[in-house]
Amino acid sequence: MVAKAIHTAAWFSIESCVAYLLYAGVSGRTDRWVAIAAGVVFGESALFAANRFRCPLTDLAESLGAESGSVTELYLPRWFAHNLPAIHVPLLVLVVFLHGRTVFRHRALSGGIARAAVSQAWER
Repeated sequence: MVAKAIHTAAWFSIESCVAYLLYAGVSGRTDRWVAIAAGVVFGESALFAANRFRCPLTDLAESLGAESGSVTELYLPRWFAHNLPAIHVPLLVLVVFLHGRTVFRHRALSGGIARAAVSQAWER
């Protein structure tokens, strides 16, 4: 029971970071909170991949008596929990795209301003 609650809380905090990254990406924001949320999501994804795409809390849940420590043991509807990887991966791809677009726009804008300043200075 405790492992299930911890697992659900960890999932909720990570998914909150994904939601914030989506919001920030759509609105073109880039700030310290984006970096923190990206670090949390990247860290969780790297840990998940390093553990052969098996949640590291699975072994803990099973050692505490859970039938299965799989992601379907979360306090979520079973169909949703079962399909989390299929839902999560496209969202992460979208996050990368949105933030890549934002970084590209910021760089193009700052480069354009710098070019305009050099161009004006050259004309004088």
